[in-house]
Amino acid sequence: MTMLYRLDAPAPLVGRTFETDSHSDPWNGGPVGPNQFAPVITAGREAIAGPAPRARQPRRMVPRLWGVVPPLSASDNRSHGILTARNLDSPFWIGNLRNSEFRCLVPMSAFMEWGGLDPTSGKRRQVWYGCADQPIFAVAGVWKDSEVPAFALVTCPANAALRETGRETMPVVLPPDPRAHDTWLRGGWDKASALITPYASSMLTTTTR
Repeated sequence: MTMLYRLDAPAPLVGRTFETDSHSDPWNGGPVGPNQFAPVITAGREAIAGPAPRARQPRRMVPRLWGVVPPLSASDNRSHGILTARNLDSPFWIGNLRNSEFRCLVPMSAFMEWGGLDPTSGKRRQVWYGCADQPIFAVAGVWKDSEVPAFALVTCPANAALRETGRETMPVVLPPDPRAHDTWLRGGWDKASALITPYASSMLTTTTR
């Protein structure tokens, strides 16, 4: 499971990449871990109550906490919220996923998965994955509000590159196409769910630390 990612770009650049205003977001770039705030891109309608506006709302770049508060029965002994949405048919997720207002784009420049042991130090290696075709990419996300505004990463089966390191799932990396981004943010679930596929191994870059 992805436990760390990086967004090595300041807020204005992230905003320009995803066609939205950064709204003076203070993000300067760096790593993001569980229970930390990071920028996400929404379709622009967080006030869900009431009738939907007739006019198309502009995208919004907003800070949200990585880790959705789990159900009470699943919250025991958790040091953080739910970081990834794996079972997309779960009642905990499906209502939000079917309503496009609750989907978001999570900007990244790389995500980390644990690799094998370093023979010198005996510690597990960090394997960082980036995209050769997009220095800042969007991962499909879903948001929920409880005590704090929070989000989770949507995952899919791992591609060949991640399976080699023992991973079973990976974040859903969206294509570098504004139309794909718009489909995830505004499209019906039938079209949005078609984007939930592994990113091509040939388009990933890897760095081991």
